Amino acid sequence: MRVARFAGEDDPQFGVVGDEDGVPTIAVLKGDPLYAGFELTGQKVPLDDVRLLAPVIPRSKVVGVGRNYAAHAAELGNDVPERPLVFLKPNTTVVGPGDPVVHPDQSEDVQFEGELAVVIGRICKDVSAEDAPKVIFGYTVGNDVTARDLQHSDGQWARAKGFDTFCPLGPWIETNLDPADLRVSTELNGEQRQDGRTSDMVFSVADVIEYVSSFMTLLPGDVILTGTPEGVGRMVAGDRVSVTVEGIGTLTNQVVPHD
Repeated sequence: MRVARFAGEDDPQFGVVGDEDGVPTIAVLKGDPLYAGFELTGQKVPLDDVRLLAPVIPRSKVVGVGRNYAAHAAELGNDVPERPLVFLKPNTTVVGPGDPVVHPDQSEDVQFEGELAVVIGRICKDVSAEDAPKVIFGYTVGNDVTARDLQHSDGQWARAKGFDTFCPLGPWIETNLDPADLRVSTELNGEQRQDGRTSDMVFSVADVIEYVSSFMTLLPGDVILTGTPEGVGRMVAGDRVSVTVEGIGTLTNQVVPHD
């Protein structure tokens, strides 16, 4: 099931993406399915007639996992960590499909990182890897935008990862997906730059949830970015970045200069 969040007449609405006589549609839901469940209103709208928003705005946090693909760690001259290398991005980094990514004046090397993102479905702590699927609401596409020069100069990653608009998510959440072996690819202005598979992750989705939940409580709507394949690179104002995860879809955003 694909769950989308879209701009309604007043407040954002949620719906299930489907097909009506060959036309992609959204069957509108009553409230946020993370909290209200899947109750349909009976209304259907053509998908092309709505503006999709970030499928979830984390009430609490975005958790990132660094160097979770060995080839990506190597391309930046880093060792593979012995345990998941975890960092946080504020929820103010989150934007949706088609929204601009603002290039900050403080950085001269802003880079894309296409990733599979996990959306947590319920409050949980100390989750075993075996039980991890029980706490997952679904999966979406993410771009862990990073100011690489600030990441190197600061010695920690809060600023490099934390600028507003530095976490595009979308286009929707897929609730029925096996994350074990999915293709993750990124195009910059139509040219492929990343092409990896989640089977190459150092730590699986379940491993990451077990580790993260061992020291912090995860809340409904929290997002975990699972790491990026090799091929990351610089993007500048005017560039168009598209991240595709097999079984979910494509997330596209354009880079704009800071006003």
